[in-house]
Amino acid sequence: MQSRRPAHSEANVLIDTHLHLDFDAFEADRDEVVARAVEAGVLQMITIGINVETSKRAVALAEQYGAVYAAVGVHPNEAHTWTPEVEAELRALAAHPKVVAIGEIGLDYHWERVAPAHQHVVFRAQLDLAAQVGLPVVIHDREAHADVVRVVQAWASEAGTNADTPRGVFHCFSGDRDMARRVIELGFYVGVDGPVTFKNARRLRALVAELPLERLLVETDAPFLTPHPYRGRRNEPAHVHLVAQKVAELHGVSVNEVARVTTRNARRLFFKLSSVSPRSPSPGG
Repeated sequence: MQSRRPAHSEANVLIDTHLHLDFDAFEADRDEVVARAVEAGVLQMITIGINVETSKRAVALAEQYGAVYAAVGVHPNEAHTWTPEVEAELRALAAHPKVVAIGEIGLDYHWERVAPAHQHVVFRAQLDLAAQVGLPVVIHDREAHADVVRVVQAWASEAGTNADTPRGVFHCFSGDRDMARRVIELGFYVGVDGPVTFKNARRLRALVAELPLERLLVETDAPFLTPHPYRGRRNEPAHVHLVAQKVAELHGVSVNEVARVTTRNARRLFFKLSSVSPRSPSPGG
């Protein structure tokens, strides 16, 4: 059932392309969190799995809330859980009509919870899974820039991927200008999150200002990476408008223009442009 909220124009619609709505931080008020996001014009949000159990929860939340979609995958810090049975479960989940991506997947050399060699195996397996099921990928890269690009480049080359064939997003991008150029050439978008609003994020802000809006997505990573002025508190998808505002400031355009372009980007990548209506959905489906 559709809500009686006023319709939002496409110019002020936002899509939060990365959050973790299943996490315990939202247990007490998840309904209100989703409702606030929709009221703020965040008409779609993608909740991301980090292992098979959270992926199942992401799909369940997508079934529960009309505005919520899911990505399913095994995070590199969870790569030790990877088995043929897990791969089969992810493949089955990927067939759900509200699953729009495989993720988050990638490499993480910060925590050293899983040996890099094993992370590589699991990362490549999930890239291949995404290609087989025809879904884009959500890539996690922490302190592993060169290796992530090498793996993706090899995979993209085999798949014939290029900038005209959108294949995924580098979530919460933390690389440099050259890396951004390379991943864009491979057909990837660059995810921009709350840190772009931090006063000490000069390098990130300079990079975001240089990148074309047509290759950016806005994200929250909620409940993490809360943007200014709420830094230090729990993040939530309604706050994605603060990321959009900072991107607009950096590009010297209106926030409506950022909303229009980044929403179009998200719909092109995750929703095949026309499969998601710009109408305001009911939070409860």
